[in-house]
Amino acid sequence: MLYFIPTPIGNLKDISTHSIEILQNCDVLICEDTRISKKLLNLLSSKFNLHFNIKMFFCLNSHNFSDFIQKFDISYFKNLNCAYLSDAGMPGISDPAYELIKFAQENDLNYEVLPGANAALLAAVSSGIIKKEFLFYGFLPNTLHNKKIELENLMRQNYPFILYESPKRILELIDLINQIDPDREIFFIKEATKKFEMKKKLLARDAKKFLEDKNLNGEWSVVVSKSSIIKKDYISVEDIKNLDILPKQKAKLISKITGENIKEIYAKLLKT
Repeated sequence: MLYFIPTPIGNLKDISTHSIEILQNCDVLICEDTRISKKLLNLLSSKFNLHFNIKMFFCLNSHNFSDFIQKFDISYFKNLNCAYLSDAGMPGISDPAYELIKFAQENDLNYEVLPGANAALLAAVSSGIIKKEFLFYGFLPNTLHNKKIELENLMRQNYPFILYESPKRILELIDLINQIDPDREIFFIKEATKKFEMKKKLLARDAKKFLEDKNLNGEWSVVVSKSSIIKKDYISVEDIKNLDILPKQKAKLISKITGENIKEIYAKLLKT
């Protein structure tokens, strides 16, 4: 049997009794980072006087899934109690458990996902911005150009959305939101459920001043309100392809929407 176990995003007390029960009976533990998981187990042992008897630890991250599957004995999933342990929060949300769940489905393996803490949902409820529908994106691209394109697309939607961000890039994100719409309402929370949790709702134009003298360390969840401009019609890539203009002009317009390389788009248009 394969279990997917969520971990606390800050406060150790948020781990469920069900999760602890599975871990105490676990033979094989698959971890996003074995060092982080072993540290968590030690903390749980100390705080709650628990004992774990895990025989094997394996590392599974976003870069080594193919190699992991080739070396891992699949019979473990059928004959032993196996578990995947997220670094923080729900497995499969911005972490490699997604690939392992697909593998279990494709190979008809029994698996169970346990409920638990999730930073995005905590931010959604805490924000006072989200009532029902929302978009969850996770982390934006690393490069500034692609990040701005993705953010512009999100901010055109008629839904509030949630992003994750690192302490090193939070001010850059605030700057980009300001460039697009300084009057947009945003909510951010960092170090959620921990001793030094900080959360605030304000307009984007006021956010940087609020943060300039604050300690930015910790992982951030950012909620951005929906666009106040309701657009009934959107120009799609297909619309541009159907225009009676030169392929080079089409390539430039499509690049504006998608962020793809103009030359690559132009080459594709010539083949169609």
